[in-house]
Amino acid sequence: MEGFDLGARVSDIEKDMDGEHTIAEIEWLEHIFAVPDTRPMSASDLAAANQRHDEKNANSPWFRLWQRYGVCCRSEPPVIRVGEIES
Repeated sequence: MEGFDLGARVSDIEKDMDGEHTIAEIEWLEHIFAVPDTRPMSASDLAAANQRHDEKNANSPWFRLWQRYGVCCRSEPPVIRVGEIES
């Protein structure tokens, strides 16, 4: 291509890019997203968190005992299932 100076174009790009500024912006964004969300949890947030917790611990025999006999801090009343065997 006639009239195209790659060296001049690279130099223009380098002038437009301020590496330190870009790094500072990235670090600032990382800091913002690392801050915990301090908003109170809604009922649907709690339900979703409880469901994720239950799914994560579903294979634990201790968790199944805990769940089966109603020893928990959730808002719904405990349910005791006497004589019921899980498969």
